[in-house]
Amino acid sequence: MITKKLNNILVLAPHTDDGELGAGGAISYFLERKAKVYYAAFSTAKESVPRGMPKDILKTEVRKATRQLGIEDKNLIIYDYQVRKLNYFRQEILEDLIKLRNKIHFDLVLMPSLNDIHQDHLTVSQEGLRAFKTSSILGYELIWNNLTFNTTCFIRLEEHHLENKINALKSYKSQKDRDYTSAEFIRSLARARGVQIGAKYAEAFEVIRWVI
Repeated sequence: MITKKLNNILVLAPHTDDGELGAGGAISYFLERKAKVYYAAFSTAKESVPRGMPKDILKTEVRKATRQLGIEDKNLIIYDYQVRKLNYFRQEILEDLIKLRNKIHFDLVLMPSLNDIHQDHLTVSQEGLRAFKTSSILGYELIWNNLTFNTTCFIRLEEHHLENKINALKSYKSQKDRDYTSAEFIRSLARARGVQIGAKYAEAFEVIRWVI
């Protein structure tokens, strides 16, 4: 059980859609409880957009997806680092994170697991830990990139939280062919995590740091 009031929550997404995939249900859960949720995406992956689509389509899609979850437009921050090369810009990313930290006190930061093997995900997690080491931090699950993942925290979800997550991911028309964005996959993973805690649905997280 969360034993402190979480007023400001920051979601770190190396690429647009990572935050929804790993923590879309939790975002919906926290917003329902009147927390302010901020979402920082570091790459719109222009180089990976399917042929025939606008290069900035993921910028449009992340706006739609975060609105669907209930995040205010003013709380969405989009950076423009090159996909698969975030590790080349560690210092710049750290400085961006420190600017956010100095502007707003975040009670909780959600970011990819420190065991995520994708180079962009790992970079954001490592720099996120450096920038927010005095805040509580949970690592979210992207199982196709996790060699190991410690399910040390669960957030129990209701049907409407899960539907909100699925509908947010539907905003990413450019990513519809990826198996892990399908409603079937999202629902099955949430069901599996729910079974672990005797609930219908849940999202699992790694406790990286918890400050009470």
